[in-house]
Amino acid sequence: MTRYTTAACAIAVAALAASTSACSVTEANDTSAKSKGDGTINVESSAKNCDLTSSEAPSGNVVFKVKNTGSEVTEFYFYAADGLRIVGEIENVGPGLSRDLVVRAAPGTYLATCKPGMVGKGIRSKFTVTDSGTSTKITGVDQATIDAATSQYAAYVRDQSQQLVDETTKFAAAYKAGDDAEARTIFPHARQYWERIETVAESFGDLDPKMDLREADLEPGQKWTGWHRIEKDLWPPASGYRAMTPAERATAVDDLLANAKVLDQRVQGLKYTVDQIGNGSKGLLDEVASGKITGEEDIWSHTDLYDFQANVDGARVGFEGLKPLLEAKEPDLATQIETAFDNLQPLLDKYKKGSDDFVSYDKVTEAQRKELSDAVNALAEPLSKMTGAITL
Repeated sequence: MTRYTTAACAIAVAALAASTSACSVTEANDTSAKSKGDGTINVESSAKNCDLTSSEAPSGNVVFKVKNTGSEVTEFYFYAADGLRIVGEIENVGPGLSRDLVVRAAPGTYLATCKPGMVGKGIRSKFTVTDSGTSTKITGVDQATIDAATSQYAAYVRDQSQQLVDETTKFAAAYKAGDDAEARTIFPHARQYWERIETVAESFGDLDPKMDLREADLEPGQKWTGWHRIEKDLWPPASGYRAMTPAERATAVDDLLANAKVLDQRVQGLKYTVDQIGNGSKGLLDEVASGKITGEEDIWSHTDLYDFQANVDGARVGFEGLKPLLEAKEPDLATQIETAFDNLQPLLDKYKKGSDDFVSYDKVTEAQRKELSDAVNALAEPLSKMTGAITL
């Protein structure tokens, strides 16, 4: 999971034409230049400022070139007007580094947001996308190929969300029955369906904190629910922990299942654009780099490798759907990405037990984690170029 305080996601699954109604969040440091943009916006993120060279751009491709001028890791999010739906994001931009975000934005009102230190709601300012009056179609690729890629991905998301409901139902039954051994067996497999479509799920800003918030990221007064609350109860610390009562267990897991069903309902009619799929694949690799590699994600169960594999699976499905488009625009980049996927999978396979299980992540040494991290970075770098290569 991406920490909810960073609200990370790369796919806006709601319509990109955002509502222009008043937003409930408080805007901070709205000092950005007010000149009209040309589609490329330079962003400087520091400890207290989020400075954009323009607060406006024409519809179509919008490129945010984000530079971290502060001393802490930062992130950049492009929200719809409600401050919840995420059109695009860049995570884990270290001090002095720069990253680009490419989105295809429809006319409307949005919120540009920097999150220095990766905490809180960030520094937000209004951003307007005007109607350019020009076609936003991708050149060099026929519409049938584009339609095939987007419809296939939509079908994949629906399938994974339905299986998430099915497996969470089994998990809930075992957990409520007090069959902890069975619940521990099901737990990492059920979560994989969530992790494969995590960036889609996270784009609904209300579901991620309810289902996947880690204890370390709780804010004062925030109620802890979801997978990781139950994880701690199934793999409790050696001392200082009070086990949940049967009634508390039932409440916790029924809530988790109810939210899984909400997610399944929400994705049924969704349609996706090429940039949403591409940015989503990149976002899933960011998930691996920010939580799975470090072991922070499943700190109680040490089932991080299951999540790792699921994030890679989801990223690969997104890439493979877009591969015909990328081969038409930049075939060398398509080959580079495919090779990086092929190099990463054997490293993961080394830690498998049988066909579907993985060793406990606390058994993976620092040197082995470094090897995995290097392979993830070797994939993330070319994968981050895919969206721009196809859409620009």
